[in-house]
Amino acid sequence: MQACETKGLVHSLESFGSVDGPGVRFVVFLQGCALRCKYCHNPETWACGQGCGGQEWTAGDLFRHVWRYRNYWGKKGGITVSGGEPLLQLDFVTELFRLAREKGVHTALDTAGQPFRPEDPVYLARFDKLLESTSLVLLDLKEMDPEKHRALTGQSNENILALARYLSDKGIPLWIRHVLVPGLTDDEAGLKQMGEFIASLKTVERVEVLPYHTLGVFKWKQLGIPYPLEGVPTPTDEAVRRAQQLLGTECYPQG
Repeated sequence: MQACETKGLVHSLESFGSVDGPGVRFVVFLQGCALRCKYCHNPETWACGQGCGGQEWTAGDLFRHVWRYRNYWGKKGGITVSGGEPLLQLDFVTELFRLAREKGVHTALDTAGQPFRPEDPVYLARFDKLLESTSLVLLDLKEMDPEKHRALTGQSNENILALARYLSDKGIPLWIRHVLVPGLTDDEAGLKQMGEFIASLKTVERVEVLPYHTLGVFKWKQLGIPYPLEGVPTPTDEAVRRAQQLLGTECYPQG
């Protein structure tokens, strides 16, 4: 099988994205995620494997489809692969990004990092192939404390923090994102600790505080999954500004 025939499972496509990296982006949302974030607004992307609702594409066919929209991207835009969790389909994303970079397209990986395996040299070799064609990584940092992270997502975060350090050491540009949920991810000590961690990374270009919203609650209901944050309000503007201060967003004006 030729490399461009590497297959992946795609949840959905967005041809004109404006919040998933610099400029106008074609956003590919992949199917499958190991995290079960209490505030997830795309729970329909959790399921993995055949019959889970995604559409199968080869990397070559998908890139040819995406390439048709290149006139919208301008000088700053390009392709973003999100999810679900794109690193669950590592080889597919690698081949898609390779094809894109051959055409000079800016590529952004939007990830929560959970599949990263820092102690596995075979995995790291595959991961490094992806980085060869990756212009930017948008990394979602949810919590610094491992147990709080487990309570929030069902998984610990040691490998996610290791991913952030690995990308920094490799010189990969980073945008860090944090979803601010009142009473859950907004405690001052945790935000301060996260800000210190972000400051220790060498390649951070931008830090974003994303206010919690309830726009995806109807999807939980459609799937018959009890929504765990019923009644939790969106954060106030003041709370967002305080989080921005603690994370030091003003120190990263680029991107």
